[in-house]
Amino acid sequence: MIIEPVLPFSASEFQVKFATSAWERAQAHALRRAVFCEEQGLFEGDDRDAIDAHATPIVALSMLGVAADRLVGTVRIHEAEPGVWWGSRLAVHADYRKIGALGATLVRLAVSSASAMGCRTFFANVQPQNGLLFRRLHWDVIGEIDIYGKPHLRMKADLAWYPPCPTPEAGFVALARKAA
Repeated sequence: MIIEPVLPFSASEFQVKFATSAWERAQAHALRRAVFCEEQGLFEGDDRDAIDAHATPIVALSMLGVAADRLVGTVRIHEAEPGVWWGSRLAVHADYRKIGALGATLVRLAVSSASAMGCRTFFANVQPQNGLLFRRLHWDVIGEIDIYGKPHLRMKADLAWYPPCPTPEAGFVALARKAA
């Protein structure tokens, strides 16, 4: 008898939306800590800062039918001054980075929801390895900057590619890529 290996379950559908519950906010911070403190070593212990007090967290949830299974991605947005918005702390769980467009969908909801709230300009400081993703999403590099001792690209979204999303609490659905 041949025993086939049991592959771990992997969701094929994800909901990307504003964090609306305490568990979503807590898991978003836990994922940020795992990515930015443990994996990348950018921060000692925790990556929270003053922006978290007024930022809006956005989350990507793997779905089992209509129920959320686990939080697999996050980003935060905030309005720095009237009409000027920033996105930051984009993180996708390591197990989910190659299965779908989670990072791109998080970015799309970040900019589209800010657009619905009066955004005229949207910026992000992006790690160079993610620059190509952002350029593909219609962002322009407007400068280079060191943050936490690491090089970053200062980037600006082309808002013409991001229609306003008036329902960010429901957000968008992202689908996993089909296996080859």
